[in-house]
Amino acid sequence: MIRGAIFDLDGTLLDSMPVWDTVAEDYLRSLGKEPEEDLRERFRTYSLRQSAEHYRAHYGVGLSVSEIMNGINRMVERAYLESVPLKPGVAEFLGRLQAAGVKMCVATVTDKALAQAALTRCGVMPCFSGIFTCAEVGHGKDEPYLYREALRSLGTGKRETAVFEDSLYALKTAKADGFLTVGIADAAEPDQAALRALADVYITDYAAAPLP
Repeated sequence: MIRGAIFDLDGTLLDSMPVWDTVAEDYLRSLGKEPEEDLRERFRTYSLRQSAEHYRAHYGVGLSVSEIMNGINRMVERAYLESVPLKPGVAEFLGRLQAAGVKMCVATVTDKALAQAALTRCGVMPCFSGIFTCAEVGHGKDEPYLYREALRSLGTGKRETAVFEDSLYALKTAKADGFLTVGIADAAEPDQAALRALADVYITDYAAAPLP
């Protein structure tokens, strides 16, 4: 039985990936620029800051990194504040972990205020001791620093702490760094076979999932 759990937000706790499916392209088009065909896939591995830096370096966007990040956040803010739901069974699953004494936090690429607002609206924010973001740590999920920072806050051992992720690249990072890994099925990740093979535990349905 695990003693700690680090949860990704989008596609893992929240059914929010549709919000992000087109935001990279929509933001560029709002500036009068046409995105490359592979932009959506490229941005799957980027933090919000890395995305902003890419806009500046490759599209000549003249705004500052902070201005770009704020612009993207404004585009998705309403959905997080008003409508993005939890994935089915999440609230009950978190309640089971909490009852078992598992310490939990969130590690996400999403803006901290938006993450907190959505989790509070959905009634599960009290389950978590904190929210850690790529922007705060200064690294994306292609590196392990975010997970390490979250682990320090929990005070649990790495091999007794599970990282819950729906993205293959992020799960690879956590796995390579020595964490237990829980893969969460989500349509936004195209390679479910690889996600299942890599994960120590693979969840398609929170309601039927045993505690890791």
